[in-house]
Amino acid sequence: MAVRIVVIGAGPGGYIAAVRAAQLGAEVTVIERDKAGGTCLNRGCIPSKMIKHTAQMFEDMQRSGQFGIEIKDARVDMKLVQDRKEKLLENQAAGILKLLKHHKIRHLKGRGFVKGPNLAEVVQGDQTGIEVPWDRLIIATGSEPMPLSSFSFDGKRILSSTDALNLQQVPESVLIVGAGAIGCEFACMLSALGSRVTLVEAMDRILPGPHVDADMCAVLQREMKKRKIQILVNRIIEAIEKIPQGVRASIGTLAGPGPEEKRSAPMVEVQTVLVCIGRRPLSAGLGLEKIGVRTDEKGWILADDRMQTSVPGVYAIGDALGPRRPMLAHVASTEGITAAQNAMGTQGVMNYDVIPGVIYTMPEAAHAGLTESQAREKGVEVRSETVLFRSLGMAHALGTIEGQIKMLSDARTGKLLGVHIVGPHASDLIAEGALALRLGSSVKDLAGTVHAHPSLSEIMLEASLKSLGKPLHG
Repeated sequence: MAVRIVVIGAGPGGYIAAVRAAQLGAEVTVIERDKAGGTCLNRGCIPSKMIKHTAQMFEDMQRSGQFGIEIKDARVDMKLVQDRKEKLLENQAAGILKLLKHHKIRHLKGRGFVKGPNLAEVVQGDQTGIEVPWDRLIIATGSEPMPLSSFSFDGKRILSSTDALNLQQVPESVLIVGAGAIGCEFACMLSALGSRVTLVEAMDRILPGPHVDADMCAVLQREMKKRKIQILVNRIIEAIEKIPQGVRASIGTLAGPGPEEKRSAPMVEVQTVLVCIGRRPLSAGLGLEKIGVRTDEKGWILADDRMQTSVPGVYAIGDALGPRRPMLAHVASTEGITAAQNAMGTQGVMNYDVIPGVIYTMPEAAHAGLTESQAREKGVEVRSETVLFRSLGMAHALGTIEGQIKMLSDARTGKLLGVHIVGPHASDLIAEGALALRLGSSVKDLAGTVHAHPSLSEIMLEASLKSLGKPLHG
């Protein structure tokens, strides 16, 4: 008899786990309360990149004269943008359902619960629950945007990231609370679309997470300021008041005051506030306590590197694990594969050492491996080299010369330690760095690899040559 596996959640972790389990011979049931694809497809990665692409096109049109093209009166119609987005998302979700059907995976739409040991329940509206037995359980319930403690989302003046993806008009002005990846991405998108953007962050820099190199944060912050995005760090929102024309926010200082804090006003009036301060788990009410699955004090599920929870045969993946692991769609998918393989008796563990991360700002930022501070904390003698995109002929041809690469290597052995990029197509360029890191390559290996000319990938070549003390272009 086939092993019965139930997956709760059909996001990028859940549906991939289901497919891999089915490929390994399991009898799989997927339970999803919403549309297939989860946050990534419906409320995150894909719709945000669609809107970002529109913003980039609009920006390119405004400077088209530099390329010998005359475009007059370009404007953004958000209704058409939203129509395109909805059609594409529907097609993508339908594609996932077809994929599940192709692998003979049972799909049940409704809220999934743990009813007891080896038994799940699906509630569809007001109907009586459907019981689904399981031998192995994979929890992929994800997360949702976290509101400010004193102000709930209203979808009009106080927005979540989900609300911001459904805007029917570009706001004249917006205050973004939180300068993590999501906050910075929206700051660039909305600014390019015509909003006056103020970005507030409680920490002392934008992108304060541990995996983004501090020097590269400074580069991106400089580029964002060129776009007239007002950035206030070491700041918190003390009060928000709804006024006829929008929202008035009182901004308090946490540290300083430094020169930047002295220049900025303590009160900001904007049309809307976008809150991007993090996410919270969707594990409440799932019934995990009925079988003894442990969570932390915030509700994030605890799991080992095999993705197994405190209960044998019960696995958890993706955002349900919380910020202890990278909360990225491609990480969730890889965790899903790992969980499915272990559920089917194939031993495997997650390796989080080389996880590429991308922030889809304008320009993009990407990283893989260690930051300089992380490498030094490990006692490594670090060699750090930077190369500007403006040194590449292709960057000038494309009119995208902003940004740089920072390459970290072991000064004694030449082993590659980390790659950090701010610049055009960083999301594509980081793949070479991630592969090199996974293979344990040295900067000599990269320098010995022929790179096409002209191309943006030549920045990897130039950085590796510079790390060997043999730069060709300065």
